[in-house]
Amino acid sequence: MRRGSFRDDTVDYAAVGATQAPDLMHFPPERSIPAEESWRIGSGESRFTTASDALMSWAAQRGAGLAVKDVRPAAGPMYSGVSFDAEGTPIAPSRSDADVRFDADGTPYVAAGTTIRVDGRVKGLRADAELRVIFAVDEPRRVGFALGTVSDSVVSGEESFMVEWYDNDEVWFTVRAFDAPSALVYRVFPGLVRRRRRELFTRYLRAISPLYTTPA
Repeated sequence: MRRGSFRDDTVDYAAVGATQAPDLMHFPPERSIPAEESWRIGSGESRFTTASDALMSWAAQRGAGLAVKDVRPAAGPMYSGVSFDAEGTPIAPSRSDADVRFDADGTPYVAAGTTIRVDGRVKGLRADAELRVIFAVDEPRRVGFALGTVSDSVVSGEESFMVEWYDNDEVWFTVRAFDAPSALVYRVFPGLVRRRRRELFTRYLRAISPLYTTPA
């Protein structure tokens, strides 16, 4: 694995953690276009565990046709990410990232504070970006994380990915995002932002659950 030197860059947007805001779709961050989709991807503990493991090993990004590289874990144990409750109040992180896991090719799993580089194209348009893991959740029935843009992205904003195993035994995959156009073509043609987002959502879903059913 190629590993670059860690740079403590900050994200390039103000509403950090806003993908967890319950009113995101109605009141997105200024100049941002919000998006949200949920899909039932099966049922049972086995399905939840398999989907969670795939998600936390960057399967959604890779399955979307993006190359995940230059994975740089947080500089130290102090970074724990940000999280919010249903009212939007910051809460303590749900886990400690002291134990770093690695996938088969040696790439670290998702952990709060990790910075990654993704390269690829979506519908023929560039999708390269530097991204930061804003928070990571690892609970008995809820696993996921959020990525925020740091630099070199055609849009500025955040997207969160969550796999949840409900009490009725159903397993759901939810992706939420808000994007503010930064590249000239997206500022001139904002419809491209929605087109890009729809395609990414479809690719993420197929990566986590090739046999998905029942859109919300």
